[in-house]
Amino acid sequence: MAHLASILGNSQRLDGGAMFGNAPRALWSRWIEPDELGLIPLATRCLLVREDSGRVVLIETGVGSFFAPELRSRFGVTEQGHVLLDNLAVAGVDPADVDVVVLSHLHFDHAGGLLRQWSEGTDLALAFPAATVVVSSAAWERARQPHPRDRASFISGLPELLLECERLEIVDSDTSTTLGPDFRFHFSQGHTPGLMLTEVGSDAGPVVFGGDLVPGRPWVHLPITMGYDRFPELLIDEKTSLLDDLERRSGRLFFTHDTEVAVARVQRDSGGRFVCTEEASTLNESTVRSAS
Repeated sequence: MAHLASILGNSQRLDGGAMFGNAPRALWSRWIEPDELGLIPLATRCLLVREDSGRVVLIETGVGSFFAPELRSRFGVTEQGHVLLDNLAVAGVDPADVDVVVLSHLHFDHAGGLLRQWSEGTDLALAFPAATVVVSSAAWERARQPHPRDRASFISGLPELLLECERLEIVDSDTSTTLGPDFRFHFSQGHTPGLMLTEVGSDAGPVVFGGDLVPGRPWVHLPITMGYDRFPELLIDEKTSLLDDLERRSGRLFFTHDTEVAVARVQRDSGGRFVCTEEASTLNESTVRSAS
């Protein structure tokens, strides 16, 4: 048995045009209303898995609060404090209790919460002192040698911190030695190399952390991609494959960036378009897990 819970991290406001790629503002502004600067609100939501064995697994960490104040404003981070740690505390989880952190990739809005809150004159430090960090081999290499197009998306010094802590598992298969068989991974290359989406089985059907392949409900529509995506056409093909698989298995998507909905089931409507059903603003359920 395990308990699954959605946990919010720090929120952001980013440019709506960048988040919706080549979709016109007249279309995407119907889904998420921009402010006067064209910025839209985004969550950085994480998935907490607490097992009866006592093991605590955290899937993603959100953007966190590692930025200095001037950079926090530049990258649209709304709160000053480390919201993820605050919300974990409300759930009864101390940072030292977290045994495993799984990252879909190492962009700052997904991995920044690994770090302690910024403080004047202090170096970067890991916020989860006992956690093994699991990341895909391709995502790891991209973080160590980023392309000029996405260099600003990575946190300078984070790979070195992870190597120094000696609690890093780099995976290149659909399972993890650290996590075991109750978790499996789906991989995508369209957003960034080695994007790794974690699936957790449940008695209500599998739950897949959608990451930046499907960051929220608007992106369930197949043609909608982000300007940040490396290969949008490839991403659409990968998204189609994942959503078809989830529909076939009565699975659910967990959204990291959707401010209103944490999890939803997906299915095709009468016109063949994917839509969300059974939307829930939070996830908080006990489950019998089997990812197979």
